[in-house]
Amino acid sequence: MREVEKIVSVCHKIYKQGFVSAYDGNVSVITSRNTVLFTRSGVCKGDVTEEDILEFDMHGSLLKGEGRITTEFKLHLFAYSRRPDVNAVVHCHPVYATAFSLIGEGLSEHYFPEVLLTLGKVPLCRYGAPSTNDLPLSLEPYIEHSWAYLLENHGALTLGKTLDDAYYKMEKLEHSAKTIFTARMMGTPKQLSKQDIKKLLEISEETYGIKIDSLNIYD
Repeated sequence: MREVEKIVSVCHKIYKQGFVSAYDGNVSVITSRNTVLFTRSGVCKGDVTEEDILEFDMHGSLLKGEGRITTEFKLHLFAYSRRPDVNAVVHCHPVYATAFSLIGEGLSEHYFPEVLLTLGKVPLCRYGAPSTNDLPLSLEPYIEHSWAYLLENHGALTLGKTLDDAYYKMEKLEHSAKTIFTARMMGTPKQLSKQDIKKLLEISEETYGIKIDSLNIYD
């Protein structure tokens, strides 16, 4: 699938999943030409077409397409500038993950083996006003190792080696947040023990091909 087709497909998925509403959210991916494809501002992600995808250089200068770049493009460019292993970024407002950001809480406890191995700890980034440098700089303390972030009073951001990777990290993040919320309504969720985590980390690379030093597991 071509890069433009893929970004359109992901936009439709995040809208169908309810990760965004109205004109919220933005998606980007680095192309084989070392440029960046962005969703244009002011379009519902459920209605995105190939004509709504803009191409920019790494400094945010428009190369191809018509429309305005999202005001949150600085988030994406900051991630790309600091993480050479990242090729795609998804920013959404998923209900349960965003709710955790509203109560000032990251998803820093380990409950699920699969979440620990794919997302690690999900930090809460301090509030930054959209379109300002405060927003991308809120990622600064965590940018080197985290793959998913809660943005205080704002939403969530996931990074990926591919666009599918970034999308599925967002899906995993929201599913985890929803499950933890539900468990708290029923009682006290049981965290993985230190022994459980230690054993999981010992087998992670051999069994799952995951190098733990690339994840934010500990403080």
